[in-house]
Amino acid sequence: MAAAKKSTKIRLQPMGERIVVQRVESEETTAGGIVLPDSAREKPARGTVVAVGSGRLLDDGSRSASQLNAGDVVLFSSYAGETVEIDDVEYLLMREDDVLAVIE
Repeated sequence: MAAAKKSTKIRLQPMGERIVVQRVESEETTAGGIVLPDSAREKPARGTVVAVGSGRLLDDGSRSASQLNAGDVVLFSSYAGETVEIDDVEYLLMREDDVLAVIE
């Protein structure tokens, strides 16, 4: 008998100036209709902000508010962040400075 998979209900809460981003899925077919295997697809540098930390710690001990909010769609550098997988979902944990732009 196979064991049922438990849902862990883990929630990531980034610390300080860090954010949690979930990548958007890349296109599986080219404009010409060719289906791309996983190994040929680039990981997109676009994602949705899932959680935001408390902000950067300033010299005077206060925190600056984050410029990002959960739900923002952002562009980030290709090598940004650390990959974390929770419940078979891949997230990126990165610094707010790694975000290049917000897509509106």
